[in-house]
Amino acid sequence: MAERFESHARTVSLLTLVSRVTGLARDATFSRVFGAGPLMDAFFFAFMVPNLFRRLFGEGALAAAFLPAYAKLVDENPERARALASRTIHRLTVTLGAVVLAGELLLMMLSTLGDRPPVAIWLMMIMLPYMPLVCLVALLGAMLQVHRRFGPTAAAPIVLNVCLITAALFGARLSVNLDIVDDERIAHVALVALAVVIAGIIQLSWSMLALRRHPWWQRDTDAARDDLRSVIRQAGPMILGLGVLQINTLFDGIIASYPTTVGPMLGSLEYPLQEGAMAGVSFAQRLYQFPLGVFGIAIATAIFPLLARQADQPEDFATTVRRGLRLVVFIGLPASAGLMLVREPLVAAFLQGGEFTREDSTAVGWILLGYAPAVWAYSMNHVLTRAFYAKGDVRTPVRIAVRIVLLNLILNCALIWTPLREAGLAWSTSICATLQAIWLLRVQGRTSANLIDRDVRRSWMRTLGLTLMMTAIVGAATIAWPTITTWRDAVIALPVLTVIGVLAFGLGAMTLMKQELRWFLGRA
Repeated sequence: MAERFESHARTVSLLTLVSRVTGLARDATFSRVFGAGPLMDAFFFAFMVPNLFRRLFGEGALAAAFLPAYAKLVDENPERARALASRTIHRLTVTLGAVVLAGELLLMMLSTLGDRPPVAIWLMMIMLPYMPLVCLVALLGAMLQVHRRFGPTAAAPIVLNVCLITAALFGARLSVNLDIVDDERIAHVALVALAVVIAGIIQLSWSMLALRRHPWWQRDTDAARDDLRSVIRQAGPMILGLGVLQINTLFDGIIASYPTTVGPMLGSLEYPLQEGAMAGVSFAQRLYQFPLGVFGIAIATAIFPLLARQADQPEDFATTVRRGLRLVVFIGLPASAGLMLVREPLVAAFLQGGEFTREDSTAVGWILLGYAPAVWAYSMNHVLTRAFYAKGDVRTPVRIAVRIVLLNLILNCALIWTPLREAGLAWSTSICATLQAIWLLRVQGRTSANLIDRDVRRSWMRTLGLTLMMTAIVGAATIAWPTITTWRDAVIALPVLTVIGVLAFGLGAMTLMKQELRWFLGRA
């Protein structure tokens, strides 16, 4: 069974890798076309709202509450499973449709207030319909995962990235040989915002096609009335439990975008951040989320259906969680170290050029340094939270999450007034994610006997040793490397330093005959 989840994890990882690569290509296009100024601040702020709903209600709370119930009914009562799927999708469509209408009316009223051009509000109005589309895609993806089809949902972000790249390049070509003024640039970014909605329509159609082999729609859904109520009761608390990182990211965005959306003053005080802070934070988030999405979330996504089926089998359940914890540390810890070591060539190689300057690369690299240390913790939190939910315990992660969110908000508001400035938002997120992982680990250890056994501890210590060795080798190579000033320098340095790090860690893992390496390579 454990090997089965690792097989699915590799599938999700491979497709997520492709989607993250296209995501980097998207950000590389954005940075060169639009730079890291107020226009990108407005776009990233506007996109944050539908994206937050996707992560909380689609990929997060609702999918997490729905999946175990649907998985159980598929095995025990397929007709009732179809009723639950039909009723959930119907209610989700109606509810989110009403939210979109209310949101559009509210945004329309807000757009008439203030003296500053409400570019962020306009872009949000364009992109808000993406919210119900992507939430439905995530729910259909949960159904596909129960039927052991992980590919379509993992590949769906590729569609979004391709649409955004196309829109950005198409708009850029329209501006060739023209003197670009503010209105033309706003029209250009509005075209990119419209591409978000078009991508949502394509993603939903693709997911529906992928489910055609597993009939799920039926008119009579009364049999699932109680099942849906149970899902909704669990989904509410899960919003915080699974959404801590997303809620913290939302706070980061609101604080970072304040100079663009409100102004340079906070009452009588000059606000510590400048225009462009939101763009810098968003670009840094995309870079640290690359290994997180490819490996950490992929493992959590693949492990969840198996944990849901093993909830009544304590030994199998604990064994699966142990393997998940060993894998996320084996992958996440060197990823954290690697991001910290190669942050500047990484930013320059992918983002620098056109409107994105060398100074912008340095600023984003400084922010990335704050996010990078906790990649392993972000990954572990996803696995541990799903372990609680698989057993039907939604209160424990929420109790912890509320405290973590409050701590993050306090640290955010404090650290931006220090020399860290916008990088303080990143360090706050890392500190809170690490504390959350430790807290969840301790509580989960009480419910699953001997969860952190000798094998887990030994695995973590060996991974730490390998990471330190890799850090020393790559650090020495970085010091010896000539100063990186241009995009060409970064493009040469990044793959060389990356290969050195991968070889150092990989060869060390082979020497120690690390089981996690065999699991990851599918040789268990």
